[in-house]
Formats: sequence, structure tokens, C-alpha cells
Amino acid sequence: MTPETTRPAVPEKVTLDGLEEKWAAVWESAGTYAFDRTRPRAEVYAIDTPPPTVSGSLHVGHVFSYTHTDTIARYQRMRGKAVFYPIGWDDNGLPTERRVQNFFGVRCDPSVAYDPAFEPPDKPGKTQVSVSRRNFIELCERLTAVDEKAFEEMWRRVGLSVDWTHLYSTISDRSRAASQRAFLRNLARGEAYLSEAPTLWDVTFRTAVAQAELENRDHPGAFHRIAFHHASGDLFVETTRPELLPACVALVAHPDDERFKPLFGTTATSPLFGVEIPIRAHRLADPEKGSGLVMVCTFGDTTDVLWWRELDLPIRPVIGWDGRLVATPPPGVPASPYDELAGKTVHSAKERVVELLRASGELDGEPRPVVRPVSFYEKGSKPLEIVTTRQWYLRNGGRDAALRERFLERGRELAWHPGFMRSRYENWVEGLAGDWLVSRQRFFGVPIPVWYPLDAAGEPDHERPIVPGEELLPVDPSSDVPPGYSEEQRGKPEGFAGDPDIFDTWATSSLTPQIAGGWETDPDLFGRVFPYDLRPQGHDIIRTWLFSTVVRADLEHGTLPWTDVALSGWILDPDRKKMSKSVGNVVTPIGLLHEYGSDAVRYWAASGRPGTDTAFDTGQIKVGRRLALKILNASRFVLALEGPAGATPLTELDRSLLENLAEVVGEATEAFESYDYTRALDRTERFFWQFCDDYLELVKQRAYAEGELAESARGTLRTALSVLLRLFAPFLPYATEEVWSWHGEGSVHRAPWPEAAELPVTGAGSGTLAPTAEALRQIRKAKSKAQLSMKAPVALVRITGTGAERAGAAAADLRAAGNIGDLVFEESEGELSVEVTLA
Repeated sequence: MTPETTRPAVPEKVTLDGLEEKWAAVWESAGTYAFDRTRPRAEVYAIDTPPPTVSGSLHVGHVFSYTHTDTIARYQRMRGKAVFYPIGWDDNGLPTERRVQNFFGVRCDPSVAYDPAFEPPDKPGKTQVSVSRRNFIELCERLTAVDEKAFEEMWRRVGLSVDWTHLYSTISDRSRAASQRAFLRNLARGEAYLSEAPTLWDVTFRTAVAQAELENRDHPGAFHRIAFHHASGDLFVETTRPELLPACVALVAHPDDERFKPLFGTTATSPLFGVEIPIRAHRLADPEKGSGLVMVCTFGDTTDVLWWRELDLPIRPVIGWDGRLVATPPPGVPASPYDELAGKTVHSAKERVVELLRASGELDGEPRPVVRPVSFYEKGSKPLEIVTTRQWYLRNGGRDAALRERFLERGRELAWHPGFMRSRYENWVEGLAGDWLVSRQRFFGVPIPVWYPLDAAGEPDHERPIVPGEELLPVDPSSDVPPGYSEEQRGKPEGFAGDPDIFDTWATSSLTPQIAGGWETDPDLFGRVFPYDLRPQGHDIIRTWLFSTVVRADLEHGTLPWTDVALSGWILDPDRKKMSKSVGNVVTPIGLLHEYGSDAVRYWAASGRPGTDTAFDTGQIKVGRRLALKILNASRFVLALEGPAGATPLTELDRSLLENLAEVVGEATEAFESYDYTRALDRTERFFWQFCDDYLELVKQRAYAEGELAESARGTLRTALSVLLRLFAPFLPYATEEVWSWHGEGSVHRAPWPEAAELPVTGAGSGTLAPTAEALRQIRKAKSKAQLSMKAPVALVRITGTGAERAGAAAADLRAAGNIGDLVFEESEGELSVEVTLA
């Protein structure tokens, strides 16, 4: 059967400009990336896409990691899978609240009445306007709607092949219902519980903080050597927190420390306050640190909490939720000199205590400056305090060795890409110090779906929470009424009170597989996508998003939420520091996308290896633009040639090219199957430049000629181009779609992924291309050195060494490409050598 001769509709000039707008519209109208929910689970590839936080603008780091995911989604789609690739917006929580406060110049005050006609100031002033919780939430919803629109426009320009009909937000009714449903089931199974206990607390945002949200920062302080009084003489303690003296409940030393063994079981008197303080032994006291004697306060740090629990010590809280010392002294502490500290900030109280110690002679020497790591809330600016609060917790193995081992085993069941990242998961789980604190004292988030009955005195009974039926979800206890009550009973004796808190944002984000997949609302869809195939994310949130999602899926479904997890690294600035909004070193992507084109930015992103931190580099983006433009130009040359749409390769050079290409297809496929998109791109790109610089130049004159050898060249060029376009499609979707439209049917992104079997490989041309291409390079080098045109004639070329004979099989093409007169091939041992005699 003779192949049909065609002349594709190839443009006279090619350009990358405008491709994003053109093809984004086509893909949307054609439903190119729509999920086919009729396919069985075995034919579905489901991705648990990270919902970006909607709190301003995206930065180039987002484009970096989301491009990684998109290359995998596009590959799986071309492999014939129905790809479930939803996207969502993480639009609740503290980042959104902060943005709303700064943007509108308001702050939430739940004591303020709702004003249905409220409008924020045109220009925010220095003093923020107090608004009701409901007004504040309305402003959050207004601003996130604007941000979400901008986010969607940018992601469409980047070319994410998500199915936009499966868009969700973490504050929508569906998400709130899912979050509350999961919690109520946790509560019913005994996995969620309410507890009053020491809590890490951010005094700026006035909210509890979970262990996963901590970060240590170097912070300046000073050691103060202060004297406690004992019958045997003064005992010295070195502390950086002298302001916590009124909260002191014990002095602790190591049980083997000979200096203090005789003192265990006795008491000392605290300086300034004269409170009797027991002296106890504990293994965690370090004899080499300071004086060896440690002041235990409630609470200075997490070690204080541990000592307080294990030694069964009393509690003397002095730090309030606002970060100031409380108005009244704790039990057993005299009013004076405490009254000089009441209401002061921690810093001011510390200064006053030091003054008093110096005046009483109980400060030994001057404070000794020190810089040490201190715990901060990751979004906060002041060191965390520890205050006693009532909070909701979810069991995660932090207090249960068997449960912890179960979650460690889940981590071992996961396929990690790259594999070494599993150790980060294991280190986190093994280091858990407590259960997951899921309640937050904030406003814009998913309300905790619980009310409490009030007794005759109007006090809440926290032991008997009132919960709604699942059919009522979502609920807001601050405005909805629990079953069996009326609104008139809110806050009244024998009535009810709603839980005022919201869930930690991770408590909802940990349910993204359930939310996107239609858990309990669309059982058919959920059955086709859950458990998912892939969770892509940054390596810095393994401890938060990844682990919490594993916990929720295990507790609710008894399974992992996905089979594989792919980790992206950070984007680094020129100083090799992580790009971060808080640091102020981020680069926004929209300007880059317009200047260089989306394909170019995607190329840079895909060049960052899985799990590896990558420097931001516009030079690499320029390389990507050059590659995309070269694809257009090379394709224009190949497709402009008249001739058959396909032909059997007749020369060893043609067969050699296709043999090499078959190897590339195999390597790229293997790389994608192991989630190494960078290796797939690298191997494809290297072959493409060999195709353009070597093979295309070698066969150009033959391709312009007539006859079956010319048809062989044109057919090989077209075959190779078809394969290359499909190999590049996951990375450069716009340029490849543009070229495909010149000659192919449908979309390249719905075309089948290439397979080595579709290439007419026989082995007959094995090794011909490499030595022939090297010979051509040496000939061009000689002409360039002599400052001659590449078309200048060559009198004689002598090729010797290993591979000369193989190059001889392409003598006709080499002679034409180099404009060579005499051409001699001499096979021998040693490296290939090319002697060029110019005419």
C-alpha cells in the first residue's frame, strides 16, 4: 500500500507569542482534560492535587512544583489513563485572615454586633476597624473570590491540565461538611477528645499552635544566675526566664548528681516571693548545664510540661493569652511584689524582676548574653508561650506507641519519590511529643460542630458535648441551634453554648482526597478514584499535610489515601535561600510567563529533579524558550516537505536514528514510570538536538530530492518528529500542540504515548549515526576555523578509527552535507579521527 502524499498546512512564519491564549481556549471548549468518570478504577489515574493557599499572589515556587505534577498527569493521560486531576483553593485559616486585616484595615471582634450594611474603609487607616465575626468572614469570602480568580487565570496560562469542573475550596459547604463529618466520626470512635492542658500559644494571634507548626529560630537572651535559699546555704539556678519566678513549682537535678543528692525531698525558698519550692530528681536534668539545678516553671518550655506531668507538680500559671502576666498571682504566691508585674508584657516583667533581684542581692553577677534556638509559630514573630487551655485533639500516635507504629508502617507501605524522603516522615512520627491539636482560636475556618449544655449556673458541661446529625452538616455553632433547643436558650442557664473555635486548616486540608473525590456525596466517583494514585507536594510539609492525610485516611477508611507520593524541592534565590513571602525574596511568575512564554518557564521547572532544591535561573528559562522555538522551526522544515506521511527507512543512517529514538522512548518511559520527569526531559532534549544538528543536516539534501531514498529521509523525519512531539508534550504543551495542529488529528495531549514498537527498528543501522555526526562536526569545525562558509567545498576527508566503517554506510549523505570531494573510510583500532583537507 502506497502512503498517501500530503502537504500539511504549515505556516510561513512561526512564533511562540499568543499560543497560551489560543490553546487554553481550545482545550477548555474541547474538554481536552475532562475526566471520564465512566472508566473503571483500574483505568483511572487519580491525583490528590495540593490546594494552594489563597492569600495574595502565587510565586514562582508554585509554578515549579505544580509543573512537576502536570508533567506526570499529561504522561498518564497519553498512556491511556482517565486522569482525575482536580484542583482546589485552600482559602481558610490564618494567612487569609492576615491578608483581609491588612487589605481592608479591619480586625475581628466577636463581641461586636453584625452590621449587614458594613463596608470597609476605602483606605485602611493606622487603626484597624473592629467588625463582627460574621462581617469579618464576609470580607474573607469577598477577597478570596478575587484572589481565586487571579489564581485560576495564572494556572490556565501555565497550562495545568486539571479538570476545572472538579474545582473545590476548603471553606465551601461541601468541604466544611466533609471536615465536620470526619471529626464527628473520630469523636464517636474515641479518636478525638477535648482536654484542658498546657498548650503552645502564639500571643500575637492568640491561638493554639500544633507541634507541626513550630520552627526553631535563633533568639537573643541572657542567662541570669539567681539564688534560692536553703537551710544548707544558697542554691544557684541559671535561667533565661527570670520573669517566671512566680510560676516556679520545683527545682530539679539529675538523680546521680552528688551535689544535690542530699537535698532531694527538701525544699528551698524562692527569691523575691519566698515560696517553698520542693527539690526533686529527674533524669532529664543535665549536670553539665549551668549549675546543674533547674528551675521548673508552669510553663517556660516543653521540658517544663514533661517535668510537671511526670513529677505530679502543682500549676501556677502567670502568662495570659495576650502574652502579659495575669492580673492576680497564682495560688501560694504573695501579692507583693507580684503586683509590680501584673499586666506587664513578658519583656517588661523580665526587666522588672531583674531590677528587683539586683536590689535584693539575689542576682549573682550580671546577666550573661546568649543566642539560643527558641520555638516560634511558623507564621509568628514572637517566641511561643505555653498556657493552659481547653483544646480538641486527634489521636495520631503521639501518646500511643501501638498507634505510632501503625502510622510508621503506613509510611513503609507508601512508594516514595525520591525514596530517601521516607526518612523525613519516619523521623517526624518517631519524634511526636503529643496528639494532634486540631482546634484554633481564630475566625475564618471550619467551625467545630459541637455545642455544650449549660448548667443552672450557666457554666458549660464539656463532658457532655452536643453533636449534630450528619444530615445537618455543615453547621456553625455560633449561629445554628443544636437539636432540642431554641435560639432563646443560647447562653442562658440550662440552655446551651456553641464551641467558639474552628479547626486547624490542616484538619480540613488533610481530607482533600475525600473532598475532591465526593466522599459520602458522590459514591460512584469516590469508588473510581479512592485510594488515589499520587500525592504530589513539597518536602517541607511531610510532617503536616502528608502525615495528617495518612492519619485521616487510616482512621476513617483503614487504608492509605494514595499509593505513591512525589516530593518537590524548594526554589532558592541567588543567595541559595528558600524563596518565601515572609522573607520577601519571592519572584512572581506572571511577568516571566509573559516575557518568556509558559513553555519556557515549564522547561525550567521540569529541569528541577524530584525532591531537590533548585535555584531560580532566568538563564535556564531562556534555554527553554530557545528549545520551544526550535521545535516550531524544525517541525516547520520537516512538515513543509512534500512526500509520504510515512515510509519504511531504507538507509542505515535512517534506521540508526530510529534505533536511537527507540532507546530514548524506552528511557523516557522508564523515567516517567519512576516519577523522574527531569530524566525524561533531559534524555528527550539531548536526542532532539542531535536530531536537529546532526541527522537533519545530514539528510537535508536527500530529503529535497526525488526517489525512494528521498522518501525514506522524509518518512524518517516525520516519524521521528511525531515521536518527539509526544515525548515533549508533557513539558512544552503549547509548542507541541501548535505543531500537532499542522498535521495531526485531535490533540497531541490525547495522542498515545510513543512506544518503541511503533518504530521500524531492525538493528541493521546500528551505530551509524554517531560516527557520521562526529565526522560532520569535525568538517564544520575545520571550515569555521578557516573562516569559511559551511557550504564551502572540501577536497578530501579521511575518517579512521573505530566507527569509520559504520560512518561509511552514510557516505552519500555525509558527502552532500559537507560538500566533500573525496571521502575515505579506514576502520582501525583507536578513537575516531577525521582529517579534513579544504579545497
